[in-house]
Amino acid sequence: MTPVQHLEKQQALVKQFAEILHFTLTFDDVKMTMPSIQNDFSYYRRTMTRTQIERNGAELPDAGVSTEMANRMSLFYATPTPMLKTLCDAMSKFVVEHGELLLQNTTECLGTMATLCKVMVENSEYRERLGSETSQLFCLRVMVGVIILYDHVHPAGAFVKRSAVDVKGAIKVLREHPNQSNVEGLLNALRYSTKHLNDESTPREIKTKLNVT
Repeated sequence: MTPVQHLEKQQALVKQFAEILHFTLTFDDVKMTMPSIQNDFSYYRRTMTRTQIERNGAELPDAGVSTEMANRMSLFYATPTPMLKTLCDAMSKFVVEHGELLLQNTTECLGTMATLCKVMVENSEYRERLGSETSQLFCLRVMVGVIILYDHVHPAGAFVKRSAVDVKGAIKVLREHPNQSNVEGLLNALRYSTKHLNDESTPREIKTKLNVT
């Protein structure tokens, strides 16, 4: 079964996967625009610790978050893109545990999804069917999400010439979007959340398009 046939057969599952990617990129984009959240949470933890000391180590009965949970949340928010990192780590672990065949199937499906999302936005006929800018941004977020996942899962990454992902085409679609303020976060995700962008095997043209030296 080809990747396209597999995606067509599992449309409901693919839609849910796309929704997860959309939420992930949206969440991390908002988090990146709120750098104070880590400082605010650190203050909350310090206040909790001080209160515990005053209560001889006993936690507040009405505390919204336990000390253990607060520590875990602090580690989570310390990552620039915490949701994306969690998703990449989970998929990488899943692929490693299930062998070479699953790796090939996974990367082929991710590459196909990236291509489909790119075509839906760059083709005027398909773009008209999408209608609103919200739907277009949904496709762009999913496209960037699967590119990043591909780059983390595939041993050679998404940027090499033999990659199944048209990264240059994806960047072009993002650059040509009429509302650049809505896609700058996606370009930043490609710059800072991918694994192989700074490898020597990455073509200089791609690095130039992403303003990476």
